[in-house]
Amino acid sequence: MSETRFDVLTIGNAIVDIIAPVEPGFIEREGMSKGIMHLIDTDRAADLYDKMPLGKQQISGGSAANTAAGVASLGGRAAFIGKVADDPLGDVFATDLDALGVYYATSRLENGALTARSMIFLSEDGERTMNTYLGACHELTERDIRPDEIGSAAITYMEGFLWDPVEAKKAFVLAAHYAHKNERAAAFTLSDPFCVDRYRAEFLDLIRSKTIDYVFANINELKSLYQTDDLGVAVREIAKDAELAAITMGADGAMAICNGEVVSVPAFPVPHVVDATGAGDLFASGFLLAMARGQTLETALKTGCLAASEVISHIGARPQLDLGDLTREHGLAG
Repeated sequence: MSETRFDVLTIGNAIVDIIAPVEPGFIEREGMSKGIMHLIDTDRAADLYDKMPLGKQQISGGSAANTAAGVASLGGRAAFIGKVADDPLGDVFATDLDALGVYYATSRLENGALTARSMIFLSEDGERTMNTYLGACHELTERDIRPDEIGSAAITYMEGFLWDPVEAKKAFVLAAHYAHKNERAAAFTLSDPFCVDRYRAEFLDLIRSKTIDYVFANINELKSLYQTDDLGVAVREIAKDAELAAITMGADGAMAICNGEVVSVPAFPVPHVVDATGAGDLFASGFLLAMARGQTLETALKTGCLAASEVISHIGARPQLDLGDLTREHGLAG
């Protein structure tokens, strides 16, 4: 086993979130359906980006990158692998992660697709209309998976969304191989019920073949995985298939299932839920870091729920408070 450089290394889609308010009529003029997420191509992405107001907010995003940012905010050693292009938004993404203290050294894509972006237009009534271009992030390949990086991470964590592109799928499996070769854990999140619907058989094979050690899901994703409306049935099934499963339950907290043991903790109270975006990503940050540090399942669950409670109390999928300070206040720092 190589020396541990990172507590948690995450692999996923590298996306820049671009948020901007727009004047009345803009959404309609551009032919968008208000409040809906649209998948767009390269030309449309470039055109819409040029039309965004000068005061737009640009921040690195993507599920696994959010988790890495959370690990860093908690005081952990975080790394991220994901593909951006050699373009201005690629610079935004890399600069952001560097400022957060997340190690990021994936080579840039040249002479190809643009850096992935999710352009979020805010109407006067607060409605969000999203236009997502996946571009370069779908160009991740096995060449981007470095044995020394994976081998030196206590836990490697990947997002289910990576299962869409064929080459990224190969990279996903290779990363798990390098983790196990170095006696490290490989983890992944089911990401989305629609993602589970597309790849149910393959996801189950990843778990049952022990390619993946730790599984993260919310209730809906877990039920979708086992095609049941009964949470109890789904929990019993994942208990048989996975070494460890961490399940988020929204306002009801979270549970972990390991070696036949089920541990549950309540959610931390939040006076007003402002934006649930990133809750699962930040839960994973807290849970993974606690596991990397050898803490108990209960502590891991509580740390995950605490991190999630912070991110849902404001707009945006990244913590605004220092999560390390927050865990110390609650006696959870390891």
